[in-house]
Amino acid sequence: KSILEKRGDQINRVIVIGPTIMMKIAAEITRPLKIKTIASLNPIMVDGTGMCGACRVKVAGEIKFACVHGPEFDAHEVDFDELINRLNMYKELEYQALEKYLGEKSEK
Repeated sequence: KSILEKRGDQINRVIVIGPTIMMKIAAEITRPLKIKTIASLNPIMVDGTGMCGACRVKVAGEIKFACVHGPEFDAHEVDFDELINRLNMYKELEYQALEKYLGEKSEK
């Protein structure tokens, strides 16, 4: 943030790739400085064609499919709160699957 505040006039684009919360915060930092920010989103992707809808994200108020329309989007237009909620939807099932996998692995 401090680099952007000091040298923001020399920076015309920021590209963020990483944890969703980090990309959200980066977008919040660059928005008031009017620096174009691109986020490479990582929602759950199942079929890679958009047919299943698992990778849907809201961008500029419209539903987009990351596997078809992205995964790069204008970070200032991404609804990160909705994306975070969707990513957390399966956390419990992911945890259960991991526990089952580790249990089966240790039995071998």
